[in-house]
Amino acid sequence: MSTGVIKKVAGPLVIAEGMRDCNMYDVVHVSNMNLIGEVIEMHGDRASIQVYEETSGLGPGEPVVSTGNQLSVELGPGLIESIYDGIQRPLDDIMKISGNNLSRGISVPALKRDKVWQFSATAKVGNKVMGGDVIGTVQETEIVLHKIMVPTGISGVIKEIKSGGYKVTDTVAVVENEKGERHELSLMQKWPVRIGRPYQKKLSPDMPLITGQRVIDTLFPIAKGGVASVPGPFGSGKTVVQHQLAKWAEADIVVYIGCGERGNEMTDVLNEFPELLDPKTGHSLMERTVLIANTSDMPVAAREASIYTGITIAEYFRDMGYSVALMADSTSRWAEALREMSGRLEEMPGEEGYPAYLGSRLAQFYERAGRVITLGSKEQEGSLSVIGAVSPPGGDISEPVSQATLRIVKVFWGLDAGLAYKRHFPAVNWLTSYSLYVDTMANWYKENVASDWMNLRARIMSLLQEESELEEIVKLVGMDALSDIDRVKLEAARSIREDFLHQNAFHETDTYTTLNKQYHMMQLVMAFFDKCVAALSKGAQLNALINMPIRERIGRFKYVQENEVEQHYQDILHNLDVDIDNIIKKGDD
Repeated sequence: MSTGVIKKVAGPLVIAEGMRDCNMYDVVHVSNMNLIGEVIEMHGDRASIQVYEETSGLGPGEPVVSTGNQLSVELGPGLIESIYDGIQRPLDDIMKISGNNLSRGISVPALKRDKVWQFSATAKVGNKVMGGDVIGTVQETEIVLHKIMVPTGISGVIKEIKSGGYKVTDTVAVVENEKGERHELSLMQKWPVRIGRPYQKKLSPDMPLITGQRVIDTLFPIAKGGVASVPGPFGSGKTVVQHQLAKWAEADIVVYIGCGERGNEMTDVLNEFPELLDPKTGHSLMERTVLIANTSDMPVAAREASIYTGITIAEYFRDMGYSVALMADSTSRWAEALREMSGRLEEMPGEEGYPAYLGSRLAQFYERAGRVITLGSKEQEGSLSVIGAVSPPGGDISEPVSQATLRIVKVFWGLDAGLAYKRHFPAVNWLTSYSLYVDTMANWYKENVASDWMNLRARIMSLLQEESELEEIVKLVGMDALSDIDRVKLEAARSIREDFLHQNAFHETDTYTTLNKQYHMMQLVMAFFDKCVAALSKGAQLNALINMPIRERIGRFKYVQENEVEQHYQDILHNLDVDIDNIIKKGDD
């Protein structure tokens, strides 16, 4: 244990001397107030420490004590439904000690030490086990079965194991390795946050993470274990998009990191999630969620740690074989914390003052996502999908954080202030957004949804692009210059925008759409377009086609219940044919 003294204090940065025995990323206790910090730079016996709490009042000469351990998180039963700050301190327990205002230097264990969990052993005495093997389970919430795993690096034969009620620190099993060394296993394990948890191998991203959001699932899908970015200006609906994904994405566990966003947004999450019912189980959404709250008024340095804390917890649940979705809101605030610390360290600034290593740090974070075969003798599949919001100043995505993110992620959902002002939500701009997973997942859609899914998607994208070109012509020479077929294209594109892409997050039916219903919606819009083009060639009147009453039913198809989709679909198609036949007959008369 190394002890030094403070030499200099500059905001969240403290420089201490006499720390020669210290290592990089060691956790230290600063001053007599026991503030938590982390060593981020070493020069001889001088250590630069980023302090995760308010440093006002500290002065030279005060002691700094190294713990000799890296910043680690506690992993075990009790994570689900918890609300942590950036360094995994439970905010509800801190509130019991210090009230509504956080006091400095409070040390509270991340997992409750007094709670007794019912452990059911699945392994037996004499079984050979290795790191990642499941030795038992704890029913953490009604939804989540918490699997107790052998920590990485431990292998051998189980000498003792017993079901029963245990606290997280109690020994539940004893494993003896080949050298005769005995390892006592508890319900809890620790893991350093800056090191990714190991796995056997990464799998190809060829399966979609279904979200129920039509613009995402159909046009710009994200793979299970994929990475996506949601950049957008103030008021364009980033937070609502992330809430929707947290509620509806096909994930067993959700880890939501409120990193540097406003406190009232985090309050919305805290108020909403316990009341929301999980569509798959009927229980509260909170029963499969871990929240990390590090709002804009909390210490800047802790923002940097919050991202790593969140992804380490997410990896732990991935290792159990679960599908995990991690929402980071937002990585821009995390990058601002990096910029502040870099400035305090007097490093050479890169573009717009951000450190030169911004891109590599972002990549280290996003690279920890993936669909993997986990460790352990029984190979199982787990996935960790990461969705990071980016808040570029003024909505300008040419700034360094957005550009560094776009070089890493495979899905870009560009939110558009113009669409948001028109009340078109989700305000994902279909002309600038993209997904690089589409081709690798094409076979999955063909096999699991419909053989012509990719063809319909391509036609819809084509119509939307043609619409933007035709609108430029209309602005120059007016609507009358367009041919009848071009006018029908504009109408079909309008139908795609208003009836298909526009989705009401607060409507009980429209908030989530199955892939089957999305497919039928695409078919209806394209059937309207194809039948209108065919009718024009038979002499039908354009205005009569555009103003068909059946269009109202096509528009309202999004509100049809899932069990009535097929019936309504067939009915609308039949009526569409009847209406068009009548229009053609009138034209002939």
